[in-house]
Amino acid sequence: MATRPELRGSFGMVSSTHYLATAAGMAALESGGNAVDAAVATGFALQVVEPHLNGPGGDMTLLFAGPQGPPTVLCGQGPAPAGATMDHYLGLGLDLIPGSGPLAAAVPGSTAAWLTLLRDHGTATLRQVLDHAIGHAARGIPVLPSIHRVIAGVRQLFEGQWPTSAEVYLPGGTTPQAWEWFSNPALAATYRRLLDEAERAGPGRERQIDAALRAWSQGFVAEAIDAFAPTPLMDSSGAAHPGVITGGDLAGWTPSYEPPVTAGFGDWTVAKSGPWGQGPVLLQQLRLLSALGWAPGDRIDEVDRVHVITEVAKLAFADREAWYGDSAPVPMERLLSDRYAAARAALVGESASLELRPGSPAGMPPRLATSYPRPRDTTRAPDVNTSIGEPTVSRAGSSSGDTCHVSVVDRHGNTVAATPSGGWLQSSPVIPGLGFCLGSRLQMMSLEPGLPTSLIPGRRPRTTLSPSMATRAGVVELAFGTPGGDQQDQWQLGF
Repeated sequence: MATRPELRGSFGMVSSTHYLATAAGMAALESGGNAVDAAVATGFALQVVEPHLNGPGGDMTLLFAGPQGPPTVLCGQGPAPAGATMDHYLGLGLDLIPGSGPLAAAVPGSTAAWLTLLRDHGTATLRQVLDHAIGHAARGIPVLPSIHRVIAGVRQLFEGQWPTSAEVYLPGGTTPQAWEWFSNPALAATYRRLLDEAERAGPGRERQIDAALRAWSQGFVAEAIDAFAPTPLMDSSGAAHPGVITGGDLAGWTPSYEPPVTAGFGDWTVAKSGPWGQGPVLLQQLRLLSALGWAPGDRIDEVDRVHVITEVAKLAFADREAWYGDSAPVPMERLLSDRYAAARAALVGESASLELRPGSPAGMPPRLATSYPRPRDTTRAPDVNTSIGEPTVSRAGSSSGDTCHVSVVDRHGNTVAATPSGGWLQSSPVIPGLGFCLGSRLQMMSLEPGLPTSLIPGRRPRTTLSPSMATRAGVVELAFGTPGGDQQDQWQLGF
């Protein structure tokens, strides 16, 4: 039985994980903007209304397409800072990168990516897309029950170790209750200053957005991060460490465009980001199903469907662990080849496998870490060491993080699918004067050399953020995605 309404129309559509953010996107469409304008307005609003799921200092993976054009990937996943070397972390006595705090911060990519997309493919001004975000941050939002639970879970951490976070998220020394009004004046001031810097550059939409990008990566935002990062602060290792990120790291990186990785399934072609993220794992699952003779629309016994999809997912995710990352070459063409898919599909038996079975494309041995974090223990508060997937909060907390998603289409056929995340209120201390914190994506890199996920300065941590597009006859017909960390490309497979 459907639990969501099916909406139809010819004007445009916005879908996100929060009703206020969706309303901001629809307002952009209704004022004459295109899908990019709407997606950016939605994205900035999400940074305010779901601070436990994403933030300005987080990261993002995005796909967009014009009315007749193919999907293109915009990478908003920042890399490891220049000072993030294995020797540095090992020298601190660490065997894993902490899951929270300054040491876990990659270069923040989400805000720079939204601004880049707006400049290159939007029609709205920066003032128009920031309007709702500034209003919500300044005037306040109704606190979701999930926000209340997250803040309550990390209250002791804020009070004892992260006073800048307590100043923002424990107003008057109290935890905001569900549906109470909550504002973030410091974040509103940050958005307003970005806007002031932009408009001071003079007329011209693109010129103003470029000025905002400079203010972010080379101006007051980078300066505030540079000044705060060296402060030793508690992280999930149980000790206080300074960060290694600098303003120079922000200045030295820009979001990048790249072609997607694609694979066919029946008459559909599905587009994903490259193997620096987990995106192609959905494609591998589809290739395995095709090798087993499955096609879209097939009627399959429910028990068989669940069994086969589960076994296919195990095989594809085992390959993700062995082969995906930004720190070593990834044999993507071989991983998606007919021959490899057939060999892997032959491993799907009548019984469930309990083994981690990465493959050997073209005879190459899989490269797995020599040790894995412990299985999740539900009897104690979660920490980074309990999952090899999406980042989790510190040991002082009692709730894990999650993610947002945005899908937009306009009446012209422009389409956007974006999954922003990171920079959660529970992931790192709030930067004084900015009203937001940095992300913790760096924890997904390994301190073992020779792996696709090995920590190397300038390389991207492997993200689970995984939006999708699907085309038929060369035309985008679906833009989709979901929160959920490792589950994103399991749930999308079911879809």
